[in-house]
Amino acid sequence: MHQNTRKAPLQDFPVNVKLLLAGLWTAVMFCYIYADYFGLYVPGMLQSMLDGKMGPLGPTTQGVLLGTSALMSIPAVMIALSLLLRPTFNRWLNLVAGVLFTLIICLTMWGWRFYIYYGVIEIAMTLGVVWYAWTWPRQKGAE
Repeated sequence: MHQNTRKAPLQDFPVNVKLLLAGLWTAVMFCYIYADYFGLYVPGMLQSMLDGKMGPLGPTTQGVLLGTSALMSIPAVMIALSLLLRPTFNRWLNLVAGVLFTLIICLTMWGWRFYIYYGVIEIAMTLGVVWYAWTWPRQKGAE
């Protein structure tokens, strides 16, 4: 190995904002899934599920399952939409979804410490979504 190659700075490429947003939504989704998985180990959780109860939401009904499914589909849908939509609508949708999901996390993260741990990470990432959407670069010379 040549001596100078070790001292040369590593090359860095700017990442497209659409990829940044999709990456953040992907990470949020993984954290949410892991938190829910570990939640199965909370004493009494599995028995409550077998008894047909969804924690503070009460009895498991089709409506409750549909509502929680709609809520949990937000990150997955935002991964795809962040990559597929045109910038203007994409920006506003990420702003709204990022703020909405941050608020949802703030409401649902309480209880066991691991929920709080994941919640803090998820909030940081959804606020990252809001930040990158808000500061979405504009085309040069398009003013």
